[in-house]
Amino acid sequence: MNSSSTAAHIAPPDAAPLALGPVLAALWRRRVLMIGAPLIVSLLTLGGTFLIPPTFTARTSFLPPQPQQSGAANALASLGALAGVAAGGVKNTGDQYLALAQSVTVADRLVGKFDLINRYNRKLKSDARRELTENTRITLGKRDGLIVLEVDDHDAAVAAAMATAYVDELRALAAGLALTEAQQRRAFFEKQMAQVRDKLTDAQRALSATGIGAGALKAEPRAAADGFAKLKAELTAAEIRLQVLRSAMSDNATEVIAQSTQVSALRAEIARQGQNEAPANQNGYVTAYREYKYQEALFDQIARQYEIAKIDESRDGGQLQVVDPAQVPDRKSKPKRSIYALIAFGVAFLACAGWVLRQHLRRSD
Repeated sequence: MNSSSTAAHIAPPDAAPLALGPVLAALWRRRVLMIGAPLIVSLLTLGGTFLIPPTFTARTSFLPPQPQQSGAANALASLGALAGVAAGGVKNTGDQYLALAQSVTVADRLVGKFDLINRYNRKLKSDARRELTENTRITLGKRDGLIVLEVDDHDAAVAAAMATAYVDELRALAAGLALTEAQQRRAFFEKQMAQVRDKLTDAQRALSATGIGAGALKAEPRAAADGFAKLKAELTAAEIRLQVLRSAMSDNATEVIAQSTQVSALRAEIARQGQNEAPANQNGYVTAYREYKYQEALFDQIARQYEIAKIDESRDGGQLQVVDPAQVPDRKSKPKRSIYALIAFGVAFLACAGWVLRQHLRRSD
């Protein structure tokens, strides 16, 4: 019983481990093949890489506009109730400019500018755009905020020109968009100024139609009219603020209720002053003068904020700061001939080693 059990545990001859010494000896005997064949393959691969057109990579880096919250806060502080309309600036412009650089609009402009349909030998614009995307790499540094853009092409000068064109087209596209907080304020006040300017012109014409000359503007009831105009301007600002709050909150919100109360109080005060005013003259001078002063005060207020927004925009907004301009590369980036040769040598060496070991095992059997 014990002898049979011992025999059952004896490993068969085929399961014996392969001896390392004979294997190394077999490899050493075929050392010429082990070295010569991979060397020949690597040399052939190296020669084949010269048939591949070289690729050059042009690189540029730029810094997107950085929002300046302090300047915006100072500008909005003097605006009062209108501040809520222009608020809500963008905090992270880096991600937005990264998305704009990868947009179809920018890509199509480069496709047309460099005639990439013919250059890439494609039939459709979408195919040329896809190949341009494959030849372009755009990354955003999370720490430094720099956007790095790399473009590949078989012509070094064209690669540099395309990298530069990317930045130019991105700047042109961003110029028409309100991305930063200052740009949003500038766009808002620019629109408001155009509207108030037209109303101010109409008010001037209506005032002139009353038959009152320029010298009469210094006469009474100027003091009362000025106060009434300022009150109407304050009501307009409060109503705009209430509209913005209602678009973001419910009517039961504390801010909405408080703003509604302020609007109601201003309306009541205007109604009270309207009832207590002296009857207007036959030419409607008082009414026309009040409307003129109201539009004038509102225009001056918006014009000041528009100028502040323009200054902030020129300081933070809208201008990409190129850190490293694209230069014509003097060295190719692809193909990496030495890497191809080393990979070919390694693969051929392993193939030869496997063939030698297989022959050795057959002889051992």
